[in-house]
Amino acid sequence: MSKTEKPLSTLWGCELNESNKEESFKTDDTNHQHQLALRTMCLGHTAKDEFNIVELVTGEENSGAKAVPIATLHAKSMPTVNLSGLDLHPPVTFRLKHGSGPVYVGAEHVALEEFSDDEEMDDDEEVEVEEEEEEDIEESPVKKVTKNGAGKRKKPEKAEDEETSDGENPPKKGKGRGRKAQAAKV
Repeated sequence: MSKTEKPLSTLWGCELNESNKEESFKTDDTNHQHQLALRTMCLGHTAKDEFNIVELVTGEENSGAKAVPIATLHAKSMPTVNLSGLDLHPPVTFRLKHGSGPVYVGAEHVALEEFSDDEEMDDDEEVEVEEEEEEDIEESPVKKVTKNGAGKRKKPEKAEDEETSDGENPPKKGKGRGRKAQAAKV
C-alpha cells in the first residue's frame, strides 16, 4: 500500500505586548510536514498612539538567523495588515521590536497527514460520482434561439391630426404649446 499526504489545518494565533514581546511557533512532530500560513496582524483596541514594529525570525535563534520586520502598525493610520500568501516552515519567532501593543497575529497551522490507499479510494469514488453528474448536465439538449422579430422595435405610427390640433383637443405629448402661446389666447 502506498501512502499519500492529506493536509490538516488548525487556527493558530498569539498576542505580543509589553510583557510578552516574543512568541514562537515550534513543533516537535517529525512525522508530518508543518507549515504556518500567516493571515492577519492587527492592533488591539487598547493600543497606544505609537508605531508597533513586528519582526520575524525564521529558523533557530541560536543559528544566527536575522530578524526581518514584516509589519509596522499604527492605531490611527494602519491598525491591521493582511499577510495572506506568506507561508513559513517552523520554527518561527514573532518579536515586538518597537511599541507596546497589543498586536495580534492570526495564522493557519497546516500539517500534512499521511493516509492509506483505502481512504484515497473513497475520495476517488466521490470524484467519479461528481463526474457522472457533470456528464448528465452536459447531455441535456441545448435550446435554439430564434429571432421572430421580437427584438425589433416598431416605429410609432404618426397620426394625421397632429398638425391640426386646436383649442378643443389638448396638445400631444411633447408637441404642446408653451405657456406664452396659451397666455396669448386668453
